[in-house]
Amino acid sequence: MNAVGLLGGTFNPIHLGHLRLAEELAEALDLTTVLVIPAGHPPHRPAPDVPPETRLAMTGLAIAGNPRLHLEDYEARKTTPSYMVETLEHLRGRLGAATPLVLFLGADAFQGLTAWHEWRRLFDLAHLAVAHRPGFPPAAWEQRLADELKQEWHGRRAATPAELHATPAGRIWLQAITQLDISASRIRQLVGRGRSIRYLVPDPVLDYIDRHRLYRQEPA
Repeated sequence: MNAVGLLGGTFNPIHLGHLRLAEELAEALDLTTVLVIPAGHPPHRPAPDVPPETRLAMTGLAIAGNPRLHLEDYEARKTTPSYMVETLEHLRGRLGAATPLVLFLGADAFQGLTAWHEWRRLFDLAHLAVAHRPGFPPAAWEQRLADELKQEWHGRRAATPAELHATPAGRIWLQAITQLDISASRIRQLVGRGRSIRYLVPDPVLDYIDRHRLYRQEPA
């Protein structure tokens, strides 16, 4: 079965850093399909000021034209918190038990994995592909992991991308990618101050934000 990549996030808004991570991990792991999954109600942070359907629309605009990337609306349509373990269970039921699933994470997200809901079960449902900045030695990165996560890392680290295609779940892959210093919170701040966000988000997302007057600080 062809492995399927998964990129989740609040995407408030989706930006070029998200898209470059998806593109480079998919290319490194030889994935032809990546599901991009906007969270509806993220449990680990305050509720976004933009509703799920709006973030879903921006994400769809951002990935249009890239045959690798496909919009997944499961979390955005839910009314309950968007726990990744539940999303993976849903996708397993839809894609089958034999399909390798590869969850894309940034290094910071992986380091905080032990705070996720039922985090150990993630390894039963998917592989994890962890993106980090170039030139960052894995030994230094490991020192930042909690002991219980470090044990999983040592026991599950894949030696080649082929291992992620050979089994449905359970391996961890570490990949250096281009680091773009872009954050959604910074984009929202810039818009709120009337500053340009051109070249931080795809042009269709920029147009959507302008047209719908998102993130602006309206006068009282």
